[in-house]
Amino acid sequence: MSNAAPTSAPAEDQPEATGSSMPDVVDQVALARLYGEPLFALPQDLYIPPDALEVFLEAFEGPLDLLLYLIRKQNFNILDIPMVGVTKQYLAYVDEIRSRNLELAAEYLLMAAMLIEIKSRMLLPPKKQAEGEEPEDPRAELVRRLLEYEQMKMAAARLGQLPQYGRDFLKAQVYIEQSLQPRFPDVHVVELQEAWRDILKRAKLVQHHKITREELSVREYMSMVLKTLQGRRFVEFEELFEPEKGSTVLVVTFIALLELAKETLIEITQAEAFAPIYVRLAYTPV
Repeated sequence: MSNAAPTSAPAEDQPEATGSSMPDVVDQVALARLYGEPLFALPQDLYIPPDALEVFLEAFEGPLDLLLYLIRKQNFNILDIPMVGVTKQYLAYVDEIRSRNLELAAEYLLMAAMLIEIKSRMLLPPKKQAEGEEPEDPRAELVRRLLEYEQMKMAAARLGQLPQYGRDFLKAQVYIEQSLQPRFPDVHVVELQEAWRDILKRAKLVQHHKITREELSVREYMSMVLKTLQGRRFVEFEELFEPEKGSTVLVVTFIALLELAKETLIEITQAEAFAPIYVRLAYTPV
């Protein structure tokens, strides 16, 4: 016997001493604890309401969920379900919920009938099949439904882990702010100068020696640029110039672009350093 002192109930709950020795309560399991002390017997005047003690079972979303739980919990092969054991456990659960919730049990009874039917069909000799054909497995339809349900359940779990506006407020708020505020890299003057020098260099390759006097209108070329950008999302900076028309036209076109940018009629953007420069309309025409 252990040398440790036996655990006892409070003095007011101890029974009166009798001629026989008290049974050892060291190995007894306490029913509850009252103010930190173990309680080995219920008080005689304790009133217990009829529905006070309830057995809480696993919460399932339906018959397929319960059946899948029984299979996965015992590591059964879902393609080779042992119908005898699974049906027995399923019926035990249905009997438990029938005594508490008859309406809920009715939903599970239909699956119970299907399990019993499958088990009965497996006990019968298989039907004769054509030569070369395998006999049909009575569990095939049930396996198909279980696999489809498991896939949908896993997909729902993955969706439930995604950030939600109400549940993950800070994460969702940051994501929304970033998506509603597109940011474009700033285009520096040096980059425009480099692009302009490259255009002039190519224009010299096709320049003509015929000297003519042309009166070019900046406003006219502003309209031409806007017309070129009409209906197009982005246009490369170099596509707006026509080097074969000479440097004079290039200068007027470049001035027209600067005027349009100054009047905020166009936007000039660049994804990163040394990347192509793009031009687009800054407004949506009616």
